[in-house]
Amino acid sequence: MAIDKKYQSDVDIIMSHRHDLDGDFWTTPDKRLGKGGAFSAYNCAFMLLDLGMAPDDPILKEVTALFFSVWREDGRFKLSPTGAMYPCHTAYAVNLLCQMGYVADERIQHTLRYFLDTPYTDGGWRCNKFSFGRGPETAYSNPFPTLLVLDAFRFSEYLNNEPALDKAVDFLLAHWVIKKPIGPCQYGIGKLFMQIEYPVVGYNLLNYVYVLSFYSQSV
Repeated sequence: MAIDKKYQSDVDIIMSHRHDLDGDFWTTPDKRLGKGGAFSAYNCAFMLLDLGMAPDDPILKEVTALFFSVWREDGRFKLSPTGAMYPCHTAYAVNLLCQMGYVADERIQHTLRYFLDTPYTDGGWRCNKFSFGRGPETAYSNPFPTLLVLDAFRFSEYLNNEPALDKAVDFLLAHWVIKKPIGPCQYGIGKLFMQIEYPVVGYNLLNYVYVLSFYSQSV
C-alpha cells in the first residue's frame, strides 16, 4: 500500500529521527531496540505501517531484520545487549513482527508457544521486576504487555481457538471493572487511559477496545 500524500509529512518527521540514537533505524549502535521513547524502533515501525508503508519496504525490512537478529531459541527477544529479557520486551517484538506479516514464521510460532506456556495465574503476562515496590496490587499481571500479546495472537490461528487467550481477555475485562493500578508496573485505568490517542501504541482506551474487539470472549 502506497503512502497517501497527506501523510508524507508525518513520515518525514519519523524518518528525521532515524539516527537520533547514533545507530540506524531508530536504535543505538549496540541494538537497544527498546530505547528512544516515542521514536523507538518499535514505535517508528508501527507508525510507518499505520501510515501506509508496506512491510516489504526497504526501511521496514531493515527494522524486521533488526528484531529477528535478537530472537533467542527459547522464543524470547533480547531488546538490549545487557540486562534481563522481560516478557514485555518479547511482547513488543512479536506484536510488531506479526503486524509486519510474519506470524507464520517458525520463530514467531515458537514465540507464540512461549507465551501460551507462560501465563501468570490470573491469565495475563507479567515481568518479575518491581520498579515501584511491592504490594497487594503487584500480585496481578501487567495489563499492557497482556494487551500486546493478545494483539499479536489476533493474527494467528489461535484467535478464538485457545482457552489461554480467553483467560487473558477475562483478565483485561476484569481490569476494566476494578480500574485501579495493578501489576508490577502498576497500570491503571484513569483519565489518561480514557483519552483517545493515535497512533494506538500505548495502553489506552482506543487500543484496548480495538484489540479486544477481535476476541469473541469479550462480546
